[in-house]
Amino acid sequence: MFSNLALTKLNFIFMAFNIKKTLKIIAGLITFVTLPSLILFGILYFKYNEELPTGQQGEQADALAHKMLNALNHKAYQDTNYLEWTFKKRHHFKWDKKNNICTVYWKKNKVTLHLNNTTKSEAFIQNTKIKNDRSKQLIAKALTYFNNDSFWLVAPYKVFDAGVERRLVKTENNKNALLVTYKSGGSTPGDSYLWLLDDSGKPNAFKMWTSILPINGLEASWRVWTTTKSGAQLPTFHKLLVLGIEIDNIKATL
Repeated sequence: MFSNLALTKLNFIFMAFNIKKTLKIIAGLITFVTLPSLILFGILYFKYNEELPTGQQGEQADALAHKMLNALNHKAYQDTNYLEWTFKKRHHFKWDKKNNICTVYWKKNKVTLHLNNTTKSEAFIQNTKIKNDRSKQLIAKALTYFNNDSFWLVAPYKVFDAGVERRLVKTENNKNALLVTYKSGGSTPGDSYLWLLDDSGKPNAFKMWTSILPINGLEASWRVWTTTKSGAQLPTFHKLLVLGIEIDNIKATL
């Protein structure tokens, strides 16, 4: 019969063996999951990554920006007082554009954002008003959602916002493109977008140089448009690589 000491040693050996085996399995799983991802990222990086193009500021760049705005009926967008939309079926927005107050809904949360003075904003969970740190967290998250999700809806109309630089860029096929850089504002100042336009000036796509994307110059489509009740033209769908970005329940009224 084994002594207690011998049994203890055997248990220790079996435990060490099982731990080693478990670690080996975990390492194998990590390699199995991450290696294909790293290979895919490498392929995408070398295929799509581009340096930020250079361009010229001035009258020609501004003229191209105005051409894009005219193609989208910028006057109708300016006159629009109310915008409502749902982003990727996850976040819903009701934006009183005239007073710059937007109510943001997701899951069981509701936040009323006072965009001109966020200290006035209020947060609710299941219609119960929340205060203190939890309220600050929800308000901050709602503001991030608004900055991102509204950009995918109204980005073309923001090319003359404060802190925006516009540059005229010549593409490889010698067409004019509009490079827009946001020096301030939003959640990620410093981001740049190269608008690719058709002959009328209407956007077909833009390429992105942003802090949140690991690959520079990725292209997203801007080809699926709807003309709203107010007359403003807004997108309902974008394609980014194999991903679809859906925007529905769009309402725009004077």
